Amino acid sequence: MTLYGTIVLIHVIAAVVGLGASFGMPVVMKGPKTASEARFALDLNHKIEMFAKVGSIALLLTGLILGFLNTQLFTTGWYITSIAIYIAVQFIVAGIMPKKIKRMAEIINAHKGEDIPEDYQAINKELRPYNAVLHTSVVVLILLMSIKPF
Repeated sequence: MTLYGTIVLIHVIAAVVGLGASFGMPVVMKGPKTASEARFALDLNHKIEMFAKVGSIALLLTGLILGFLNTQLFTTGWYITSIAIYIAVQFIVAGIMPKKIKRMAEIINAHKGEDIPEDYQAINKELRPYNAVLHTSVVVLILLMSIKPF
């Protein structure tokens, strides 16, 4: 296998690990019915997030390495668009969502009782549109990299 082929393989594995984990996180956060379950979900979400972070960083690095190994990629629309989308969603992934999830953890950890506080549920609902944007972006990225339309 060539160096380029090896980097492509690592890139695909990073996509499966990082992007796959990101699809599971909202499912975990949606399910809790009690405060104990919410605490468990936040803890599990934190553990899954590590896969998403490592995979996502590896995805970016291997994608850029592929570009430097084949500089023609920097002239193709699908490659440039993919990088632009990736960077754009980082404002959500690294900026907005962690703050909201941290606030949810503060609310649930300070809460007494087994009901889930309204503030917690409200923030969880606020995350839904962000998850929709992220999941749509992931699908678009996969389509761009698979079919290379332009």
